[in-house]
Amino acid sequence: MRVGVIGLGSIGLGMAASLRKAGHEVIGVDLAAARRAEFEKLGGRASANAADAARDADCVFCVVINAAQTEQVLFGAQGIAEVMPRGGVFLSCATLPPEGAKALAARLDALGRHYLDTPTSGGPARAMAGEITIMGSGAAAAFEAAAPALEAVAAKVYRLGDAPGAGSAMKLVNQLLAGVHIAAACEAMAFAIRLGLEPRQVYDVITHAAGSSWMFENRVPHILEGDYAPKSAVSIFTKDLGIVLDTARASQFPIPMASMGLQMFEMAAAAGMAQDDDASVARVYAQLAGLTLPAGKP
Repeated sequence: MRVGVIGLGSIGLGMAASLRKAGHEVIGVDLAAARRAEFEKLGGRASANAADAARDADCVFCVVINAAQTEQVLFGAQGIAEVMPRGGVFLSCATLPPEGAKALAARLDALGRHYLDTPTSGGPARAMAGEITIMGSGAAAAFEAAAPALEAVAAKVYRLGDAPGAGSAMKLVNQLLAGVHIAAACEAMAFAIRLGLEPRQVYDVITHAAGSSWMFENRVPHILEGDYAPKSAVSIFTKDLGIVLDTARASQFPIPMASMGLQMFEMAAAAGMAQDDDASVARVYAQLAGLTLPAGKP
């Protein structure tokens, strides 16, 4: 297949590489020259112009940050909505409000192109291995048309309904849990240090006990190594939990745990850590309590 990948960040790069390894003809797009160069080092073809990836493409993965960027890719001054072939499939992978996904889908469908609501889960390593999870919704014909490309990037593709919106709704549930679990893991590790426990021993015990979670297992090693280079940045969760809260508010549904989680990520961002790893929430606790984290990172 001819496939475009717009956005060569930590997830988009891996998806583009996985598509290429599966034998598809791939053009990766990013405005940042360094990201284009990274894909080219992997043997890929890169461009700064989204139209290059959309023209003649069977499907286009849009792996940008938010709804505004997704809309700009489709309908902005250099949007691809009318550049894509009729019948082509646009796969929206950013975290969007469900109503936003529905609105974009309606506009694209009116032009004779398919829209799949396909947010993702899984970090850079899973993306590079072609093993992310896709939470998808949209027309059956669109899923069938994009099936070879989806198989190249995902270990599991969930088809959650025949209309866009359900995929984005499921992603919000996932992000609520992910954000709260990260914040809780950071709080627990800071509390353990205050109690005088040895951090690596805490990690060993908890990962073999009922209090563990996938996020605890994945993020606490960043704290143990004092490595806050962003695998997933604090700013991702200020954005995504913000969308969760906005969506819950619109439906008058209380989500106090998510609200508190968002505040912890906001505190980390306010402390200058917005572009650091999301495990930096532990550093907020350390600053508040005067603790020294492993590797001497306050």
